[in-house]
Amino acid sequence: MAWLDIKDLEAFYHGIPVLHGVSLQLEKGDFRSVVGSNGAGKTTLLKSISRLVISRGRIFFDGEELNRLEPHKVIKKGIIHCPEGRLLFPNMSVHKNLLMGAYLQKNELENAIELERVFKLLPILSSRKKQLAGTLSGGEQQMLSLGRALMSRPKLLTLDEPSFGLAPLVIDTIFDVIQKLSDEGLSILLVEQNAMLAFEASKYVYVLEEGRIIKQGLSGVIAKDKSISEAYLGMT
Repeated sequence: MAWLDIKDLEAFYHGIPVLHGVSLQLEKGDFRSVVGSNGAGKTTLLKSISRLVISRGRIFFDGEELNRLEPHKVIKKGIIHCPEGRLLFPNMSVHKNLLMGAYLQKNELENAIELERVFKLLPILSSRKKQLAGTLSGGEQQMLSLGRALMSRPKLLTLDEPSFGLAPLVIDTIFDVIQKLSDEGLSILLVEQNAMLAFEASKYVYVLEEGRIIKQGLSGVIAKDKSISEAYLGMT
């Protein structure tokens, strides 16, 4: 069994099926991506792992089944979701937003060490730490969302569209940090509509279409598949 092992996952919104028998695996230390167009079910997949939507099928993490766990207990297991749209606390400072990421972490010394690590990875947050989160630029808010997730000390970090709506230079900065985290051994599951980014960043890719995995494999191999390159990479 894989470290994260999803078997025949089906998920629903208001009784309407969104995911149809999705199976996906990720080993400890892996960096894998799920690509697909808007509405393919990528966000629903991550919310299912975090137990935020109703689903059927089986989800195992580190040998334990997650299906009956409440969302806060999934967080305690070390699965941390960095959501689409950032979902910050706009009227709280950058510093307090980061501390909210450590809400379930009770060791103050370890929290202080992690905060300094986040500031080292994302130095703009250090210079903005007293600023209200709602007054940050879009790119700075995305960095704050990532920093808040890291404050939870994830074993598995799930990232939902971290490039969405950002300028190319900001995307480069954020993905440089994500790549560094991967190089340090953090397990990452990324979902991205920008398939080129996902193929370049991760070693293994799943292609999700209308709630079903239609292709999977090593990024370099899948990128050479004509049907995938034409549909998702803009190549002809």
